Amino acid sequence: MAAMRVFSRNIPYLRQQFSALLGNTSPLVKFICVVVVIGYILSFSDDVVDTLSVTPGYLLPPSFQLWSTFTFWFLEIHLWEVIIDIVTVGLCGKLIEPLWGQIEMMKFFVLTNFGVAFLTTFYYLVIYSCTGDTGYLFDIHVHGLAGYIAAVSVAVRQILPDHLLIKTPLGKLTNRSLPLLVLVLAIIFWAVGALEGTYPCMWGSGTILSWMYLRFWQRHSNGTKGDMADNFSFDNFFPTVLQPVVRGILGPPHRCLVRLGLCSPSSRRVHLALSPRGVTISMPGVEPQDMERRRQIALKALSERLSKTSEQARQKNLSTKVNMETVRKMQAPHVIPTFPNPENPEASIQSAASPTVPVSEATLIDISTESPPTSKQS
Repeated sequence: MAAMRVFSRNIPYLRQQFSALLGNTSPLVKFICVVVVIGYILSFSDDVVDTLSVTPGYLLPPSFQLWSTFTFWFLEIHLWEVIIDIVTVGLCGKLIEPLWGQIEMMKFFVLTNFGVAFLTTFYYLVIYSCTGDTGYLFDIHVHGLAGYIAAVSVAVRQILPDHLLIKTPLGKLTNRSLPLLVLVLAIIFWAVGALEGTYPCMWGSGTILSWMYLRFWQRHSNGTKGDMADNFSFDNFFPTVLQPVVRGILGPPHRCLVRLGLCSPSSRRVHLALSPRGVTISMPGVEPQDMERRRQIALKALSERLSKTSEQARQKNLSTKVNMETVRKMQAPHVIPTFPNPENPEASIQSAASPTVPVSEATLIDISTESPPTSKQS
């Protein structure tokens, strides 16, 4: 009851924060948030959960319920998942949609969720093949936006520069390792029974699929595809010590996909073309949109540094001014008070009336009760 009272008192504040988050977003973002809330209300019915979620055994032949791949994503059974979904989608509308556009964001949303449904089903099919337990095919219900949240974390990692989070014995952990860190935490929470097993599977699927799409297949306005920058390679998601191991493991599969034409080669080739104006160097690994993104990031960092420097200079000038005022007051001439002269009261009145000399009066009170001693004359 106490928790409910605290929550009821904070409802106006939460409403204000959500209004600020979703105030200037597109209708697509608002539609996703509304559908997620409706899905949470419907999740109180077990029949609805069984119908709308992806069940690995029913997604495969002969049932082949493909329509569940378009309905599982808005079904959440926990309130904290609904809040995380709304916040993530709102931030996506604030950060990613202005850069990509509404159509590209919708395409990213659909492809990620559709791929998460099939890849998660493939995971449970492999587990069933190893264990022979049919519960992994018919008792598992895949639902929610965990895969899309992982995809958004990968997209944000592509857009924003690297920031150091913590230092570990395995190396530095930056925001580029955030998808891997959340995956490890999800596995730990699943091991202790605090999280469903579908959550780490969906998170891992969303991370892999979104990286592959952004790395090799996303089309840009200038006609290029993907982001072949070195700092966006898959081994950069891991700590520094583990990167050579991951690079060695993923090297052969990547070469096979390159031969099949599904991925682009990551090696850089330098083409020199002599022209009347000089030498032109073309590096396929560095695309114009990558250069523009890095330029924007560098300009933002420079602007923040300049603003911080100007603020420090302003504070220093203000403190210097205050110190100078204090010194000036301390060096002011001392004022000597003028006492009334009983022998010449007119002079005292004239000195008091003078505008250049401040007037001060002093009154002496004899607090002694005994008369002063007298001396005898011999």
